[in-house]
Amino acid sequence: MVGPTRNLFDDMKTLIFASGNAHKIREVRELLSERYDVKGLIDIGCDADIPETSDTFEGNALLKAQYVAEHYQLDCFAEDTGLEVEALNGAPGVYSARFAGLHKSSADNMSLLLEKLKGQANRQARFKTVVALLWNGETHYFEGIVNGHIAESPRGSGTFGYDPVFVPEGYDLTFAEMEAELKNSISHRGRAIQKLLKFLENK
Repeated sequence: MVGPTRNLFDDMKTLIFASGNAHKIREVRELLSERYDVKGLIDIGCDADIPETSDTFEGNALLKAQYVAEHYQLDCFAEDTGLEVEALNGAPGVYSARFAGLHKSSADNMSLLLEKLKGQANRQARFKTVVALLWNGETHYFEGIVNGHIAESPRGSGTFGYDPVFVPEGYDLTFAEMEAELKNSISHRGRAIQKLLKFLENK
C-alpha cells in the first residue's frame, strides 16, 4: 500500500524519474530540460535494482514508481520500454533488456535478435514506451510508439539498447546514427514524455 507522498510537482520545476539507467535519464533530461529539473534515483539516494516482474510495460513502469513512493514518499514517474518484432510474435517485448539472459549486454541482445531474424523477410518492428506517473494519489499512463524495421546489422555508435539495429519508419538511419535532437523528436520515449509534459502543463 502506497502511503502519503510529497508532491514535488507543486512548483512545476522538479520531476523525479524512477530510473537508474544513465542513458534513459540523459534522454529524458534532454526532452524536459527547458522546463524541468529531472532527478534520477541516484539523486534521491536510491541505489536499488527495482525488480521488473510484471508481464506488461504498464505493470513494470508502475512497480518502479511505486517503489519510490513507498520508500521515499515522493511523487514520481517511471517508464518501461521494449522492442516488439512482428516475426517473433512481439518478442522480445517486456524482456527486451534481458533477451539474451539476465547478465548479458545490449550487444548480446542485438546479436541474438539478428540471429533469430536471419533469412527472415519480415523485419517489421516497433518500439513501445509506457510512462507511469504517480501524482497527487493518482496513477496516470502515457504511451509512445514508433514503427520501423530491424536492420541487417548494427549501424551507428550513438544511444543504447537496440538503437543500432532499429530503423524508424520514414528514415534510412538507425536510431544510433541520428543526432539526439532528431531521435528525441520522433522516438517512442520522446512521444510518451511529450504526453506526460502536456498533462503536467494542463494541471
